[in-house]
Amino acid sequence: MTYEEIFKKSKEIIMQSDVSDIPGHLAVQINIIGEGEGAFYVELKDGALYVEPYEYYDRDCKFIVSAKDFLKLANGSLNAVFAYTTGKLKVEGSLEKALEFQRIVDAVKTKQKKK
Repeated sequence: MTYEEIFKKSKEIIMQSDVSDIPGHLAVQINIIGEGEGAFYVELKDGALYVEPYEYYDRDCKFIVSAKDFLKLANGSLNAVFAYTTGKLKVEGSLEKALEFQRIVDAVKTKQKKK
């Protein structure tokens, strides 16, 4: 997969989240390593979600992960804690904020179950 394909697929999955009832702010930069290498960010800001193909310098944390594993994280088929403890996911910055990313994933899974 190319970076563009990875970004497009990631955005499709993440933007399915209904985060309208999640207050606060979370900014996670995703650094894809290996095939399709590149960076983008996911930002949750007072119930609104943004996924953009840029680095985010004022981020709370950074995920360093392969495209295959990030897509699994995003759709909920790979648990972030498991990925971190097994070395599939590296996190720089706030681990507490990294765990908050699970709220976005849970919102994706909830919407998929309703379909």
